[in-house]
Amino acid sequence: MKRGETGRYEVTRVGGESVRAFVPHPLPPVPPLAFDATLQRALEAAVLALGRLDGVSTLLPDTALFLYAYVRKEAVLSSQIEGTQSSLSDLLLFELNEAPGVPLDDVVEVSNYVAALDHGLARLRAGFHLSNRLIREIHAKLLARGRGSDKDPGEFRRSQNWIGGARPGQARFVPPPHAVVQECMAALERFLHAGDEGLPVLVRAGLAHVQFETIHPFLDGNGRVGRLLITFLMCHAGMLHEPLLYLSLHFKQNRAAYYELLDRVRREGDWEAWLAFFLEGVQTTAEGAVATAQRLGDLFQEDRRRTEAKGRRAGSALRVHESLKARPILSLTGVCEWTGLSFPAASSAMELLVEQRIARELTGKRRNRLFVYDRYLAILSEGTEAP
Repeated sequence: MKRGETGRYEVTRVGGESVRAFVPHPLPPVPPLAFDATLQRALEAAVLALGRLDGVSTLLPDTALFLYAYVRKEAVLSSQIEGTQSSLSDLLLFELNEAPGVPLDDVVEVSNYVAALDHGLARLRAGFHLSNRLIREIHAKLLARGRGSDKDPGEFRRSQNWIGGARPGQARFVPPPHAVVQECMAALERFLHAGDEGLPVLVRAGLAHVQFETIHPFLDGNGRVGRLLITFLMCHAGMLHEPLLYLSLHFKQNRAAYYELLDRVRREGDWEAWLAFFLEGVQTTAEGAVATAQRLGDLFQEDRRRTEAKGRRAGSALRVHESLKARPILSLTGVCEWTGLSFPAASSAMELLVEQRIARELTGKRRNRLFVYDRYLAILSEGTEAP
């Protein structure tokens, strides 16, 4: 439905230029959303896929293993949308205090994303409301170190920003003037807390994401916070017990359509077209996560059977295999810490896994060697190839 522009323009001056900044109307949309049969089917399919995703713990012996790596995959993807070149293996190496293969700022940015996600989920699980205060806390974690740390972490902006273009007059989009950011975010917070519009949680999440991206309340990091907001909404509403829904891959693979649909909402008020895209992303992403969990479960079982077939040598090797499931890149010292094995026993067990082509040595060195669970990391890394 084309409702016309979903906000008003205010002329403001920035960088010596006059620009038209867009101030969105509060949610929910007016007139109300039109749920035709196609959109209703998309919603039902997305909800069904989410339900299957929420039961993903039945596919893996330890959901925490999947969460550890899947959260990091999302961090890589979400940061890649902003232009970083870091890979999943770069992040895992960085967390081992090893030198990654990309500029340090890139991998620090991804590491900050993991910290921001962990902080937000911990706060929600402790009973804290999804609020502007929590959004600012998440932003502070996101920009705590490295690139963007000079852009007022944890504070709504006090100056005008713009999207696209070298200067404001060339911008693709100019968000609200800083003087009304607090007002816009207060209205968004009221929408997040309201429950009387009869809108399904997934629809509310889709609307809130667009509104947040339109307000662009921070000087930096808005895209990453806006994508995190979707996951936090799902967990806060109880649709997901674990943070397993991440749409960054969908947005990355359909970047042009994503930005065009955001603009169409602002220009024409076509929320339904955006929601169709959003719900399709929820469905495909959730189904992809379930399929990945199933593949990992099959991989772990297959490699365990192959290791068990080695008879007396299998005992220690199975313990090392478990440590690689927890951390797919590890040093022998790390293996000893995880398993309690002596260094010689861990080394011998790892050599068996290398012989089986389950693990591979990364460094080519005789000392301080690192080992990677190749097929595990390959499955997790699908879609994270640098753009």
